[in-house]
Amino acid sequence: MKERIITGVIAGIVFILLIVIGKLPFTIGIILLATIALFELLKMKKVAPRSLIGILSMFFLWTILLPKEWFEVGILSNLNRADLLIGFILLFLAITVLSKNSITFDHIGFIILASAYVGLGFHFLIETRLLENGLALLFFILFLIWGTDSGAYFTGRAFGKRKLWPEISPNKTIEGSLGGVLTALVIGLIYHYFVPISDSLSYLVMIIVAVSVVGQLGDLVESALKRHYAVKDSGSILPGHGGILDRFDSLIFVLPVLYLLHFI
Repeated sequence: MKERIITGVIAGIVFILLIVIGKLPFTIGIILLATIALFELLKMKKVAPRSLIGILSMFFLWTILLPKEWFEVGILSNLNRADLLIGFILLFLAITVLSKNSITFDHIGFIILASAYVGLGFHFLIETRLLENGLALLFFILFLIWGTDSGAYFTGRAFGKRKLWPEISPNKTIEGSLGGVLTALVIGLIYHYFVPISDSLSYLVMIIVAVSVVGQLGDLVESALKRHYAVKDSGSILPGHGGILDRFDSLIFVLPVLYLLHFI
């Protein structure tokens, strides 16, 4: 427990400082976190990060991940993200033939989906911070996710009886899930009182509920991955907390949904 608390405090302080500083340090930090997260997924699949397909998947991830402004200036200005992604997919498919099926379609499908899963989530994390009100929005989203986790945990321990999805996460309960949503609502409305987020209260409530529900779904998605590949944690880089995916599973699932809802 002591190790978990120390790791959580140090990691939390570093992450919050990066968010506050923003700009290039934040972007580079998130790129590093996303790369580690992809390597965690590759290890689940028993794909060596230093193998050819592992290295190519890293570049594929970066193509998805990099902020759009990087494709508008400098050396990347002559490149088109969509063209690069199509090129990578075709190359991956060709490798199944060139490797004489030692790298299978199953491997390629996993790599493409894993890179998109990690890349899109962390991409929108970077893009959110780059917005004019990005700092306020990002802390709003983070407080909702953290509030949901805490509310679900304590409500579940106190009142939890009916299992939410025992085949994937046996400790989660329906009561805990609802408690997480209610906690997020309280935290979100308090935050909005001090830092206005939206002109429409009904839209704000919809966003709060969406973040809370989708965040819990993101946690279940990662739990399903770990259960499928028979691992307890996605990694061990954070003693007492597991890997990067274990800490960011809700956030990277929420942010693409908020983009689709035109919130970010």
